[in-house]
Amino acid sequence: AAAKQDNRTMAPSCNSNSLGSTDALADEMGLPIEVATPCLITYRSVGVGVFGFVMRWAGMPLEKIALYMNSSQVSGSNQFAQSIRLTFKDGFMAPYRVVGRASIAAWFFQYSVMGMAFQVFDSALANALNVRPVVYGKELMEPASSTADAKNDTDASYRARSIFKTLLAPMLAGSLESAVANRAEVERFFGPKQFSQIESKLAWSTPARLLGPAFLSNTARNVIMCNTTFVVTPITYKMFFPQEHKSTQSLFWYGLGMNIFVGNVVAITQQALWGRSLDYCAQGGGRNIKYTEVIRAGLKSDGMAAFFTIPKWSARVLMNAPAQGALPWFYNNVLPIGEGTVLRIVKKLYKGKRRAAAGPAPSSMRSQANQAATAR
Repeated sequence: AAAKQDNRTMAPSCNSNSLGSTDALADEMGLPIEVATPCLITYRSVGVGVFGFVMRWAGMPLEKIALYMNSSQVSGSNQFAQSIRLTFKDGFMAPYRVVGRASIAAWFFQYSVMGMAFQVFDSALANALNVRPVVYGKELMEPASSTADAKNDTDASYRARSIFKTLLAPMLAGSLESAVANRAEVERFFGPKQFSQIESKLAWSTPARLLGPAFLSNTARNVIMCNTTFVVTPITYKMFFPQEHKSTQSLFWYGLGMNIFVGNVVAITQQALWGRSLDYCAQGGGRNIKYTEVIRAGLKSDGMAAFFTIPKWSARVLMNAPAQGALPWFYNNVLPIGEGTVLRIVKKLYKGKRRAAAGPAPSSMRSQANQAATAR
């Protein structure tokens, strides 16, 4: 029994085709892996979506401050104070009045799709390339050597495939996140009325309208943050964080630190480009964005400060860190708490479905059973 338990514990680490701790949970619950995997991916994705929606709605004033800070509507000194005045110029509740139904749905789907997309792409690529998926859940708390495979880690082909998978999965997930969320973010930037007027002037095709203006810079930002949340934070925490200090609390603060001092330091440049591109797009009632002109105009007017300053970075951190910075902790420590319950419910439904599919016993078998019972 002890040996069996050890095998279960090590299953996520040793099986290159596993998704985090899914194999171990499926084995413990007696469920086929092809049933457990989609159920857990859905559970995690919905949990991430709810978490993201609640945190982003609560922090809407911080988001508006950050949007103004990273646009061309503020310049010179006291940019932070300028952004606060613009945010609340129409009253304390003004930041919440620009939140439409599209934004509410987009917040949920932005985070849930990001979570689901990364899990699906990471798992699918890991299976296709025969490499390990990114560590998840309790694996982060294990010693770095627990997932080491001397043969694989020294094999050049394996390492190349693993790096390719690690780079590609967040790129695909971040692109899908932007496809879901960018249009709603643009609507919050302009407000529904002005955005509708700009869309009418641009007269874009349906696919372009669904993606929204400044899609490329939005995608670049989301790819950076997806990497930080789902790849860089868990891998570096597992591999380099002192084992004796690993805990749920240290993972929370480590995730915040990585978000603030790594992810957002890079992402702020793309956030600023996104904001300036939308200002460019709004000129003349609406025009197509030319990124080279946006970058050239920004550098000419403000130099590198057009895309990175401490106040811009601080505003971005205010908007992003509460939700995205806490996400590695929520994803790896809070969500796993409910996974056993989810699979127990799935197990009951799965067994009930199998019994229903099997149908009643044939009449001859029932007759034999009745005869045997009578004989006894």
